Amino acid sequence: MDLAYLWFWIVGFLFVGYFVLDGFDFGVGMSLPFLGKNEVSRRQIINTIGPVWDLNETWVIVAGACLFAAFPEWYATLFSGFYLALLLILLALIVRGVSFEYRHQRDDPKWKRRFDAMIVVGSALPALLWGVAVANIVQGVPIDADHEFTGSLLTLLNPYGLLGGVTTLLLFFTHGLYFVALKTDGQVHADARRLATKAGIATLVVAAAFIVWTLVNAFSSGAPLAWLVLIAAAVAAVALLMAIISNAAEREGWAFGFGALTVAGAVLMLWFALFPNVMPSSTDPANSLTIENASSTDLTLTIMSWAALVFLPLVLLYQGWTYWVFRKRVTRSVIERAEVEAAH
Repeated sequence: MDLAYLWFWIVGFLFVGYFVLDGFDFGVGMSLPFLGKNEVSRRQIINTIGPVWDLNETWVIVAGACLFAAFPEWYATLFSGFYLALLLILLALIVRGVSFEYRHQRDDPKWKRRFDAMIVVGSALPALLWGVAVANIVQGVPIDADHEFTGSLLTLLNPYGLLGGVTTLLLFFTHGLYFVALKTDGQVHADARRLATKAGIATLVVAAAFIVWTLVNAFSSGAPLAWLVLIAAAVAAVALLMAIISNAAEREGWAFGFGALTVAGAVLMLWFALFPNVMPSSTDPANSLTIENASSTDLTLTIMSWAALVFLPLVLLYQGWTYWVFRKRVTRSVIERAEVEAAH
C-alpha cells in the first residue's frame, strides 16, 4: 500500500480514538447541570474523568501533529480556513482544563459554580463544533485553485454541517451519561441511567437523519467506498440501538461499550465517505485536496511509519494500563468521607 494511503487511515484511527475517548469526557462535562444536584454529586461526576481527561485529549494533539507531518497541504488549508472554529475549540478545551484544576481551590460555592459553568461550556462547544467541522470537510467547502479556503465561519454553518454538530453533541452527551452510570453509584448512577435513556432516543432520531443524508451524498457523488460508508453507518445505528437497550436493562458496561462502538462507526462512516479526498472543493472538483496531492514525501512518510510502529503500541499499552488502574467506581461514600476529612 502507498504510504500516503496508509497514513490517511492512521490519521483516521487517531481521530476515532480521540472522539471515542474525549467524546465521553465532553458528555460527562455536559451532564453536570442535570446530574450534579449538590457538591458531593458534582465531585462524584467530575472524579469519574479526573484521572483520564487530559490523557484522552492527547489523542487530538497526536492526530494534529500527524496531519501536519503527513499531509501538510491538508493541514494548511484546514487550519487557515477553519481557524475561527478551531480557535473556539481550543479556547473551550483550555477553559475546561483550567476549570477541572481550579474549581476545588476555594471552598466557595460561587467560585465552584463559575468553574462548573465553564466546564459545561468547555465541553458542549467542542462537541458541537467538531461535528460541524468534520461534516463540512466531508461535504466539501469552497477551495480555490491555490488550495485556499474562500469561505467564512458562516459558510460552515450550513444545514448539513449544523446537523452534524447537533449529532455529535447529542452522541457525546449520551456517551458520557453511559460512562457516568458505569462509574458511579447512588443517586447520580440512577439519574444518569434515566437521562441516558431519554438522550439516547433523541440521539437516535437526529443521528438517523444525519446518516441518511450522508449516505445519499456518498452514493449520489459516486464515492469509491460508498458501500463501506453504508456498512459503517449500519454498525453505528445498530450499536446505538443496542446501547439504549443495554442501558434500559441496567447493563452499564455493555451500554458504554456499544456507545463507544457507535462513535467509532460514525467517524469511520465519515472517513470512508471522504476517501480518496482529504478536503473536497465545492467550488470546482479539480481544486480538491486528495490523499496524493496533499501528502508529504515518501521519505517523511517512511520515517513517520517507523516511529508509529515503535511508539503507537506503547501509547496504547500505557492508556490501557491507566484505565485498568482507575477502573473502580467513584462511590458517594468516598466523596463524603473526603469532605468530612477536609472539614477537619
